[in-house]
Amino acid sequence: QVQLVESGGKLVQAGGSLRLSCAASGRSFGGSAMAWFRQAPGKGREFVAGISWAGFTTNYTDSVKGRFTISRDNAKNTVYLQMNSLKPEDTAVYYCAAAWGKGYSSASPREYDYWGQGTQVTVSS
Repeated sequence: QVQLVESGGKLVQAGGSLRLSCAASGRSFGGSAMAWFRQAPGKGREFVAGISWAGFTTNYTDSVKGRFTISRDNAKNTVYLQMNSLKPEDTAVYYCAAAWGKGYSSASPREYDYWGQGTQVTVSS
């Protein structure tokens, strides 16, 4: 059974930092692009950051560029999202996603085959 399990979300003050982790099990995702999405209350799911299968190519939505960093450790089957200088508008449930067999990430949720259950990030002002 394939599973993506996120962790690391919590309540943090504006300006603070968090590191989210996404651990995959059930199969190796070393050959697959991975991404983080988020969904705030009353809003649609938004692409945050993506990383290619080998980790050499990354892309970000404009609102997080310079503050968030996505990385991966294929030996551990884990993807990370380092979030710095957090703002209240970053408050959302953050989801990890895997695009099985695709080398490069996409901003479209439809390109992803596997999803985690989400982890809540709340940034207080």
